[in-house]
Amino acid sequence: MAHMYVSFQDDDRIAIFTQDPATGALSRQEDVAVEGGPGPMNLGPDKRVLHVGRRGSQQLSSFAVDPHNGGLSLIGTVPLQGEPVYVATDRSGRYVLSAYYYQSTAAVHAVGRDGAATFPPVEWRFTAHGAHAILTDRSNRFAYVPHIANRGPNAIFQFTFDEATGRLTPNAPAHYAPEAYLGPRALAFHPSLDVVYFSDEQGGSVSAYAIDAKSGTLAPLQTISTLPDGFTGPNTCSQIAMHPSGRFLYAPNRGHNSVASFAVDPASGRLTATGRVATEPVPRAFNLDPRGGFLYSAGLDSGRIASYRIDQDSGELTPLETYEGGNRPMWVLLADL
Repeated sequence: MAHMYVSFQDDDRIAIFTQDPATGALSRQEDVAVEGGPGPMNLGPDKRVLHVGRRGSQQLSSFAVDPHNGGLSLIGTVPLQGEPVYVATDRSGRYVLSAYYYQSTAAVHAVGRDGAATFPPVEWRFTAHGAHAILTDRSNRFAYVPHIANRGPNAIFQFTFDEATGRLTPNAPAHYAPEAYLGPRALAFHPSLDVVYFSDEQGGSVSAYAIDAKSGTLAPLQTISTLPDGFTGPNTCSQIAMHPSGRFLYAPNRGHNSVASFAVDPASGRLTATGRVATEPVPRAFNLDPRGGFLYSAGLDSGRIASYRIDQDSGELTPLETYEGGNRPMWVLLADL
């Protein structure tokens, strides 16, 4: 049985659901009060600690996860110098990485013996306005911080990452700026290829980049639209998720209010659009379960959570149930504990 965590920023709580692995059905288990506008969440690789960015109170909290029922117990909170919009751990789980859209910053906090993020941060590195995410690659030697266009530089900042110290060092070049007006926002790595995919907030697209395994620098591979031909309404892209098999990729559209799906070429990593399915209005937050059987998309405007079965041969999404959620869902996270 998997557990699903959904942060409701305007309700100051995280809802915990259990998921039936055969049907994808959700059952609400409990709500955990988290003051200060909980938003981005990340579960460390050992699945023992959930890290939560509290956007309103500008704090980073760490919760111990009960392996039996998925329950959360607060073990530590550290102050921040800004509003966290993204939280992740490095591949070892020894560091918590975070991004700050309004404060133009990427940060790294070391994790203590109890699993909680510690203070002061190892890094509090200014980049540019619109910093929206940070992740390390499969080798844990490189980190990437996308910055949107419009209110940001339309660039992906490239760093080397020292997994012994948690320090970030600008790569050479320090950033990759696409020629097109794309606005890279969120990223997902292929599980076996040296390819990384970014959702393009302003471009209404997904862009694939080849990663130089030696230097960690990016080279553009492909940009492909998330929208149907002929759509002219306003739209921005939000998060992005790779199927655990590496065969399918998903990216929601805010405006068209759909989840776009893509097939991934197993040799090159190039994408082929396979369609899109309607979802709850303004799908900012979504995710897949760890086995890749189901997808869950939360509507920022409706507060509801839509569920879909994933066809394991085609990646096609079939709508299932819709669940009541809460106000301003900001993150969806699923885990087998």
